[in-house]
Parts: sequence; structure tokens; C-alpha cells
Amino acid sequence: MDRQLSERRIMKLRLTLLALLALVAATRAGENVAPGLRIVSAARQQIGVTKEYDPSYAVLKYPGGDIPLHTGVCSDVIVRCLRQVGVDLQKELHEDMPKNFSAYPSRWGLKAPDKNIDHRRVANLMRYFERHHIAMREKLKARESYRPGDIVCWDLGRGILHIGIVSDKNSRGTPLIIHNIGSGAKEEDILLKYQVIGHYRLKENTQQNVPANGSQPIRSEANRTALSTGPQTQTRHEKARRKIPRWPTDIR
Repeated sequence: MDRQLSERRIMKLRLTLLALLALVAATRAGENVAPGLRIVSAARQQIGVTKEYDPSYAVLKYPGGDIPLHTGVCSDVIVRCLRQVGVDLQKELHEDMPKNFSAYPSRWGLKAPDKNIDHRRVANLMRYFERHHIAMREKLKARESYRPGDIVCWDLGRGILHIGIVSDKNSRGTPLIIHNIGSGAKEEDILLKYQVIGHYRLKENTQQNVPANGSQPIRSEANRTALSTGPQTQTRHEKARRKIPRWPTDIR
């Protein structure tokens, strides 16, 4: 009888210990995923707001500079959502490039950094993430290696690079991607449809709960319309142009 009681106590202790270990593991997993989910949430706010693709060069304020939210390129999706978690890529690159200019790609023939454009070029972002964050160099074709909030870069061919954010949603086990490939910010199943050439994960200690440089959360289309002033008229040509998706090109 005493032996049976002793065995039951041991079994209960083992079960309690296993439950505690499972709780600790779940807590740690939650801590790892939570920062990524914040990035996903910030990226998803751009869907329905950014409806166009425009690779034109633009003069920006510094830091925290941006073009109008209704338009942009693939890299602007990344810049805008990371600002919401405290990382201003415009500022980060402009501080890193003057000291390490030769470490960055020279495909544009520039002789000095340009705070208006450097952070909006995919090749520059790839080099920055390699230098300052976590580059996942293996298993680029393994869908299970991607976490929500990860950053992915593709080679679309003809020298065209693309970049997007890994979503927390999936299609038949393949994570969706939040990106702008020519017709505004969308959430789509494109992860393995193009050649993946870069997979990055932000270091957790770089993220903050406060947006960088006073950046404001992106308003939904409904809120933006309600808060706008004055009539919004468009010519027939402008309306037609908005509906035509354009294949991404590097920013001029």
C-alpha cells in the first residue's frame, strides 16, 4: 500500500514537472513570436491604404521621411512597418553608410550616401540586415523556417529585386507575404513563387514599443477619408491609371 502511494506521488511530481517545462517552453516561444507579430500587424495596416506603386525618386525629410501613404514601392512596406516597432531604416542606413560606404552595393554609381533613397533600395536593405541583424542563410526553400515578421528578398529576374514581410497567415502551410509588387500593399501566397535570395530576422533588442521618430500608426482607408479635407476629384485618366498594376522596377 505504501509503495503504491509512493509511486503515485512520484508520478504526480513527474507530471507537474512536465507541465512546468511545457509552460516555460510555450512562454519562450511566445516571447520569440510576439515581436514578429507586431511587425506583421504594422505591415497589414498598409493594405487598403497603399494602393499604388511608384518608383520615382523623391526628396524626403530626415529622419522619418516618407512619400504619401497611398503609393510607394516594395521597400516602403518594410520601412513603414519597422518604424512602428521603433526601427527607422532611413536613419539606420544613413548613419551606417557614411562610415561603411564600400560595404554597400555600388550598382547605382553613387559616390556618397543619399538619405532620400538609400533605405528604399532592396540591395541596400539586404546588406544592412546582413550587417546588423540575423541573416538566415540556410533552408531558403523550406517554408517551415519562416516566422511571422521575417523579411524576405527575391530575385524576380532581369536584375529586379523584391522584398516583403512574412505574415502570420498561411496557404496550405506556406506563409503568406505582405508586399507591394506593383499594385499596392497586398497579402499573398508568393513566398516560393520566385527565387528567394535573402531571409532576415530582426534582433529583438532593436525593437521598441514606441514608433521611431514620432511615426504615427497608418490609418485605415475609412479613417483617412473621414479625416481628409476638401473635395477629392480625379480625372478619368488618373482613375484608369490607378487600376493598372505595374511590374516593380528599381527606384530611379
